[in-house]
Amino acid sequence: MFTSLPSPSAGSLEIGPLRFNAYGLMIALGVVAAVWLFKKRLAQRQIGKPDDAGSIAMIAVPFGIVGARAYHVLTDWERFSGRWFDVVKIWHGGLGVWGGISVGVVVGVFAAKKRNIPIAAGLTCVAPALALAQSIGRWGNWFNQELFGRPTDLPWALQISAAKAQASGFVAGTTFHPTFLYESLGCLLICVALIKAEKRWQYRDGTLFAMYVAAYTFLRFFVESLRIDEAKNIAGLRLNQWTSIIVFVFAIGYLLASRNNSKNSEIEAVSQDFRGSQD
Repeated sequence: MFTSLPSPSAGSLEIGPLRFNAYGLMIALGVVAAVWLFKKRLAQRQIGKPDDAGSIAMIAVPFGIVGARAYHVLTDWERFSGRWFDVVKIWHGGLGVWGGISVGVVVGVFAAKKRNIPIAAGLTCVAPALALAQSIGRWGNWFNQELFGRPTDLPWALQISAAKAQASGFVAGTTFHPTFLYESLGCLLICVALIKAEKRWQYRDGTLFAMYVAAYTFLRFFVESLRIDEAKNIAGLRLNQWTSIIVFVFAIGYLLASRNNSKNSEIEAVSQDFRGSQD
């Protein structure tokens, strides 16, 4: 039985003569896994060509990273005042998921459209893949010893270095909520749940993406409430919590509207069948 979760002693991984920045490597592994799952789901639906998933990712991922960094910088620009070169140092952490997903998805939609992939079907295929990428990518925060939560003595509490603890205003040896782990496991659960739900209920195209957005924002709201890193606060909530609330409301609104449209379509179909039988 373990009493705490240790952090890596270094933010890099050495494989033979090669040395990789762990934060970037986790993001790269997340992208690879997402492309694999996206490709598999496109093939299952017989949509597009075998190389479409990789080609779309080649365009969408770089823009997504730029969007993620831009969101982080714009919402924390005070940290970069006087040292603007640090803006490009993404290997130190600092990628806002909201900017990454929004920009990456928009660019991906345009790329998919050029390849004659229906937008709604493409979003349905990519939804679980995005959750999988986030699940893996979050482990980069573990290597960087960042974005941890409030102090706790739970058995799975996160250990960090004395320097990191003191820099955050705590004494050496303090352990914290591993918020990266909560979000990683939560995103993995979302990925699996979306795939299972789709197989069972056969949703209309586009619905699964809205479900992904609603599930992730719900998860992120509560994970964000545990975090203690500096963030803008509005009316007692962190900025990312407000973002979660707003995006969640839009996602739920879409799901409710889509459900009503489906019911209306079913009623209309039944009505037409009835009229046809009367004729």
